[in-house]
Amino acid sequence: MFTGIIEAVGTLRKLERKGDDIRLTVASGKLDLSDVRLGDSIATNGVCLTVVQQLADGYVADVSAETVSLTGFANYKVGTKVNLEKAVTPTTRLGGHMVSGHVDGIATVEQCLARGQAIEFWLAAPAELARYIAHKGSITIDGVSLTVNEVDGHRFRLTIVPHTAGETTLVDLKAGDKVNIEVDLIARYLERLMRFDTKETQGGVTMEMLARAGFVR
Repeated sequence: MFTGIIEAVGTLRKLERKGDDIRLTVASGKLDLSDVRLGDSIATNGVCLTVVQQLADGYVADVSAETVSLTGFANYKVGTKVNLEKAVTPTTRLGGHMVSGHVDGIATVEQCLARGQAIEFWLAAPAELARYIAHKGSITIDGVSLTVNEVDGHRFRLTIVPHTAGETTLVDLKAGDKVNIEVDLIARYLERLMRFDTKETQGGVTMEMLARAGFVR
């Protein structure tokens, strides 16, 4: 589990194709690796990857064909910059939101605008994911926890403050770029509850029940 608060920007040093899978070598930049062990998880551009080999200044991880098909890793190359975050510990500050590192799909940057010191982005999400994106809800973009400021159909607007831009790869985004997105966990589970066959539950989940619990108004 992660928070979407990026700790460092790394660089892809090597990509080895192994059939439909990819083995990555990541130079981890300023990321503190002193407490990282084999088998630990590091979110790499929002994708939860397992460390299979430790290096003095980075790590090696395998990306499965399933993950390649759902993320930007299919198009990454040597030199690509990636956002890095180690998995949370019981004492980690939850400055962002609960992020699983299981990317749902890819969104396209449509527009980049300067708004004072900030950068405003409009992105287009796949139709099957747009329903999970809500005004003032949370979304993860290339591993970065962000707040959705506006929704227009399958399009949504984000505002990136200078600190976030300077500490992540978001500052380099331009129209046409593809980004990994992970929608909010609560939205996915809420939909599952709503769709579940009421015959298999004791009374089922209804809109009235969700309203009483404060999930909807």
